[in-house]
Amino acid sequence: MANESKQNGRFQVKRIYEQYDDSDGTRILVDRLWPRRVAKSAARLDGWLKEIAPSPELRQWFGHRPERFAEFARKYEWELSTDETKRALVGELLSLSGTVTLLYAAKDERHNHAVVLCEFLRRMG
Repeated sequence: MANESKQNGRFQVKRIYEQYDDSDGTRILVDRLWPRRVAKSAARLDGWLKEIAPSPELRQWFGHRPERFAEFARKYEWELSTDETKRALVGELLSLSGTVTLLYAAKDERHNHAVVLCEFLRRMG
């Protein structure tokens, strides 16, 4: 899915552990916590929007369980639509020009918040 998402539109997702590529464009980390085993100097980030990540309560409830992903996605989109801070950060992302790569650390490339955020931004943009 990550490769499919990567090829579709100006917003794309990528694991932060994948190698940097010039086609990444603007690289934004969208995780609340800094990823393990990644040196800040080597991350090649243009920004870190930790407040756009799901609330701690929602993240804990989801627990990276694929069977909860559809409901997680609905709840996270609700947060993106109603939380004032998250709405402002969505606006910042939408205002960026060119390709924007949303970076995340989750192992599951199909069932994570960056995928939900990417689709949300594509619909909004």
